[in-house]
Amino acid sequence: MVHRGLLSGGAWSRVQEVLQEARQGLAGTIAGLGFLSEKDLAMALARHCNIPQAGPDDWPLVPVELEHINPTFLKSFYVLPCRDLGSEIEAIVADPTDAYAVRALEFAAGKPVTLKVATLREVEAAINHLYFGVDSSDAHDDVDADAIADDVDRLKELATDAPVIRFVDRMIDDALTRRASDIHVEPIAGALQIRFRIDGMLAEVPSPSRDMMAAIVSRLKIMSGLDIAERRLPQDGRMRVRAHGKEIDFRVATSPTSQGEAVVMRLLDRGAVQLDFEKLGFDAQVKGPFREALRCPDGIVLVTGPTGSGKTTTLYTGISELNTSERKILTVEDPVEYVMDGVGQVQVDARIGRTFAKSLRAFLRQDPDVIMVGEIRDDETASIAIQAALTGHLVLSTLHTNSAAAAISRLLDMGVEDYLISSTLRLVMAQRLVRTLCPHCKTDDRPAPLLLEELGLGLDDGPFYTGSGCEACHGSGYLGRTMIAEVLAITPGIEEAILAHKSGTELEALARAGGMRTLYDHGLAIAREGKTSLAEVIRVTRERG
Repeated sequence: MVHRGLLSGGAWSRVQEVLQEARQGLAGTIAGLGFLSEKDLAMALARHCNIPQAGPDDWPLVPVELEHINPTFLKSFYVLPCRDLGSEIEAIVADPTDAYAVRALEFAAGKPVTLKVATLREVEAAINHLYFGVDSSDAHDDVDADAIADDVDRLKELATDAPVIRFVDRMIDDALTRRASDIHVEPIAGALQIRFRIDGMLAEVPSPSRDMMAAIVSRLKIMSGLDIAERRLPQDGRMRVRAHGKEIDFRVATSPTSQGEAVVMRLLDRGAVQLDFEKLGFDAQVKGPFREALRCPDGIVLVTGPTGSGKTTTLYTGISELNTSERKILTVEDPVEYVMDGVGQVQVDARIGRTFAKSLRAFLRQDPDVIMVGEIRDDETASIAIQAALTGHLVLSTLHTNSAAAAISRLLDMGVEDYLISSTLRLVMAQRLVRTLCPHCKTDDRPAPLLLEELGLGLDDGPFYTGSGCEACHGSGYLGRTMIAEVLAITPGIEEAILAHKSGTELEALARAGGMRTLYDHGLAIAREGKTSLAEVIRVTRERG
C-alpha cells in the first residue's frame, strides 16, 4: 500500500505503532485510523495477497455449520465460512493477513481454507445476520456502508486540514504550559467547550469555531488510534506527542453524549512525577509512620481517598523506596500509568478476563516480596490480598473511602473477617490534594469572624493567607498542589475495636484520642504556614473542626 501510494510513510509508521499496542489486526487498524476507506483497503489487501474479492454470488444464504467454531470467534476476527466444498472450506475474510484466524478455521474444519476478501462492515453484517439474527440495517442504524465510508473520508480530510492541526497542537501545548492534568473537549449547544483541569479544578479556555467541532474530535481520535466512524460507543486509546522538548503520553477516552462526542485526555508525563515523599508534602507525622509500615515484611498498607487525590502517586513513591535488587515487586494496575524499572507491572484487561483478583492470585505463584494492587474493588480481590499478606507478602493498595477509619468498615462490608483485618492491616492513610498559594501574589488573609467561630477558631489562631491572582497563576491565586493526610496506625486499641466491629465514627474517635491528626488538622497546619488558604482546606476536607 505504501509502494502504490495508498499510504504515506508516516501513516504506515503510525499503523505499526498502533499494531504493537492494539489487539485488532492490520485491516481493523488501518480502517480505524481512517487512512483508507474500507473499499480501498479491501481492494489493496486482495491485490497484495493475490486473493479475489467476494462477489454478490459468494455470500451464503444460510450459515455453514462447523462443529468447533463459535460465532463470536467469527465476529471477532471477521471470518465468514461461505461454502463447504468437501475437500476444502471457502471463507470470506476482511483481513487475509491474519494467519491466526485462518489457521484456527482450518483446524476447526479439519480441511484447508481458501479465501476471498470483503470489507470489515460487509463481513460483520453477514455474520450478524446469519449467526445472531441481526439484520444489517439494524446493525448499522439504517446507515448505508458507502455513506459511512464517504463520511469517514470527509472527516479524515477535515482532520488533516492545517487549521485543525494547528488548533489541536496549540491546545496541547497550552495545556502543558499551564500544568493541566486533563483536557476536556465537550460539545455544548452546537459549540465545542475546551477546559483544562489545573491543580484539580476545571478552567475554561478559548474554544474553536463551530465549524471545526467534528474535525477536532476526529483529529484526536486519529491521533489516538480510535475508529473515527464509531460515534455510538465509548472508546479508549492512547497517543504520544512530542512537546516542550520531550515525549508526552495521553490516555484518551471518548463518550457519546446527546450533543455529540466528548473527549477527555489524561496527561501521563512520567518526567513530571516526583516520587519523593518530601516533595509530595509528607511531613514527619505522615512520613515516619508510612515508612515504618513499608519496612514491615508482611501485611497490608492501604491508601484511601477519592479519585484524583494522589493515591497512586503515593503508592508509586513507596514502591520506589522498596525497589532494590533484593526484592521482587509485582503490581497490577488499571491502567499502568507510569513504567517503573525493575518492577513487574501488569495492566488489568477485563476483555480477556485479566482482573485484579486473577492477577493477584497468579502473583502468589511468582514468589514476590511486595505486591501492589491498584485498587481493592471487590470481595474476591480483598480476600486474596488478605491471603497474600498472611503468607509473608507486603501488600500495598488503595480504597475509595473518605477517611482512614472508613477503610476498615469497607473491608468488613466486603466480607473480610475481623480477625484477619486486625492481624494483617499495618496502616491506613487517607489523603487529599490541596492547592498551594501562588508565591507571586500571596497576601495576608483575614477570615470573617463568623467563619472562624464556626470552625472553632479564634481571631488569634492565624495567621492565614490567600492569593490575589496574577499572571503567573492565571488569576487563580494558586500554583501547584500538596498533600494533606491522616494516618491511622493499627494499635492494640484499634485491633480490639476492629474485633468488636466498632463503626467508622467510633474508630476515628478512638484514633483521635490516641493522637491521630485528621485531614482537617493537617490542612489547618499548612494553612497557618502559608502553604495554602483556609478556604482551600475547607473546600477539600468539608470538615468543621
